[in-house]
Amino acid sequence: MEKRESTIAEYLQRIDERQRNIETLLLSQKIVLNFDEAASYTGLSKSYLYKLTSTAGIPHFKPQGKHIYFNKAEVDQWLQRNPTKPLDQADLEEQAQTYITLKKMGGVR
Repeated sequence: MEKRESTIAEYLQRIDERQRNIETLLLSQKIVLNFDEAASYTGLSKSYLYKLTSTAGIPHFKPQGKHIYFNKAEVDQWLQRNPTKPLDQADLEEQAQTYITLKKMGGVR
């Protein structure tokens, strides 16, 4: 009996995982996101997302002055702002050498 219960539990867990995957796929197809969807899509907490909207830190729309909506493409652009590029070994060595040189000259504390 226990084996059957564990099998049922595993089956329900797989169904739940598939449902989450389907929801994620559907969310990625949308053009306009509501507040909850935007929080889920970005991985930001709702309180932080609300703070960003209240300070105009993230592009959003309030068509009737109450509900907040987001253009998914604009959210994607916002998420990709301030990119950083990986440093290659030569860049790291150059930065290290500059640091050491300035440190010896008293320019870095």
